[in-house]
Amino acid sequence: MHASEVLFQGTHQPVAIPVCDHYAGSEKLMRKSLALQQELGPVFDITFDCEDGAAAGNEAAHAKLVGELLSSSDNRFNRIGARVHDADSPFFEQDVATICKLAADKLAYLVIPKVESLTQLKSAVKTIVHHASAAGRPALPIHVLIETHQALHQVWDIAGLAGIECLSFGVMDFVSAHFGAVPGDAMRSPGQFSHPLVTRAKVEISAACHAHGKVASHNVCTEIRDLSVVASDATLACRQFGYQRMWSIHPDQIKPILAAFAPTVHETEDAAAILLAARANNWGPIQHQGKLHDRASYRYYWTVLKRAKQTGQALPEKADELL
Repeated sequence: MHASEVLFQGTHQPVAIPVCDHYAGSEKLMRKSLALQQELGPVFDITFDCEDGAAAGNEAAHAKLVGELLSSSDNRFNRIGARVHDADSPFFEQDVATICKLAADKLAYLVIPKVESLTQLKSAVKTIVHHASAAGRPALPIHVLIETHQALHQVWDIAGLAGIECLSFGVMDFVSAHFGAVPGDAMRSPGQFSHPLVTRAKVEISAACHAHGKVASHNVCTEIRDLSVVASDATLACRQFGYQRMWSIHPDQIKPILAAFAPTVHETEDAAAILLAARANNWGPIQHQGKLHDRASYRYYWTVLKRAKQTGQALPEKADELL
């Protein structure tokens, strides 16, 4: 049996998608992102943005452009998704229908923003499934933006909904929804990692995702010039808040995010040594450097190896056989 079959019997095998989600809205930025993904490989996702990316009055043409770019030969890895308008927008179904008709087979996911309730989300998912099925893709993954009080209140049910792959935190809309009760500096660091209402939202989203085997995606870092801030935000999101993915809003943010979410070389080597020894012992308990390990810890080290590969890190000899 493959390692994943042994280690995840009777439990959720976590969703594994790239740790960086790079947003691009204009045609120029979408094409630039495509070229960068071709250069670096599928170590990061791209989300083409139909919500904030489309100029008012140009929604239909923008959705068509997104579908055409997705279906083009430039989309080599099929790791590009699209953010559509919110479910209450008159352009929501138009976005979904256009993009699915043109590119359902190459679309990595669709993102639904500004979700207000589980009921609203279920209706939106039904619409997506209808158009995706008509285009031959009934199991199209769906990502959800949690940025309202109502969505946060129902986040555990949202994370458990079939078809949902990833939940993202929209910190700026969430802070704004408090109408001044939460200060504006909580939209960025250091306030976003210290204000109780914001950290509570981050933790709740992360916990709900882990409970249902879904991916928790951290909000943007608005700092573009000082990449040390991007690296710090990504490290805190990954190491302290349990997030497995983070948004990028500028190409220069991609590499710091990848580095922050990657295991250290020592962590990767340790994980490989433990898992290879476990496999040699038919996945029974082992001792490694004076410590006991069994399947409970093997699952953890398997995810370390998986993350190392996702972020483009070279794996120790034979470790790739475990993934």
